[in-house]
Amino acid sequence: MKLFRHGAPGAERPGLVAPDGSHRDLSGIIADIAGEVLLSSDLQKLRGIDPFSLPALAPGFRFGPCIGHVPKFICVGLNYADHAAETGATVPPEPVLFMKGVNAICGPNDDLEIPRGSTKTDWEVELGIVIGAPAKYVSESNALAHVAGYCVVHDVSERAFQMERQGQWVKGKSHDSFGPIGPYLVTPEEVPDPQALDLWLEVDGHRYQQGNTRTMVYGVVHLIAYISQFMTLQTGDIISTGTPPGVGLGQTPPVYLRAGQEVRLGINGLGEQRQRTVPA
Repeated sequence: MKLFRHGAPGAERPGLVAPDGSHRDLSGIIADIAGEVLLSSDLQKLRGIDPFSLPALAPGFRFGPCIGHVPKFICVGLNYADHAAETGATVPPEPVLFMKGVNAICGPNDDLEIPRGSTKTDWEVELGIVIGAPAKYVSESNALAHVAGYCVVHDVSERAFQMERQGQWVKGKSHDSFGPIGPYLVTPEEVPDPQALDLWLEVDGHRYQQGNTRTMVYGVVHLIAYISQFMTLQTGDIISTGTPPGVGLGQTPPVYLRAGQEVRLGINGLGEQRQRTVPA
């Protein structure tokens, strides 16, 4: 299934993509795509619904974040060897984890704010894992049983805030609009191999990033099992799994976002995002 949320910010309603590609409203069936709806038993109930019995949405609606009420937004740094190289870093011996403020979450096509005082706002297309059943001390062999689905994540970063202003990376990662997710939550049966997905990003029509999840240093299964050794992964948590090469920091000379640009990004089978950059 491809699930989504639609409507005004803060008042999103659930939706489902029908086999013919039409977008259908699920609000008569469930209240939101959040919480227990993300458990495998509830997702299975949604699979039993005739999508053509649901009201069709007229074109032009706003896509909201593909899930609501995210408890934690966990990110993995330097998880593609070639991206680590372009930033001058070495491949880490264990996954590098950091948090992104949940206030950064927004719809996939919402405006992307350039923070006040920013000189180095950068882009990063990433595969997002959405947790279904809570995971604590899980094994790699059982890790995928805890996945509700996958989505496109844009892990926007302000590099000066991240690396030059002391402390941890979180303050360069958490500005409002720095975490577009969606448009769709794609359930696992439509993603048989999360390590075989093409991902890309363009700025003003120029393609900067082109990669595939097969080149991750630490794959989806390992990340879920690894993170669950340190914290309980809760229903609705997002794990953003790192970015392939081609970020602005890695260009010669570096290139960063400014107001008035358009960013497009996507992952094969998971959909596309499009953001306009605006001053905060």
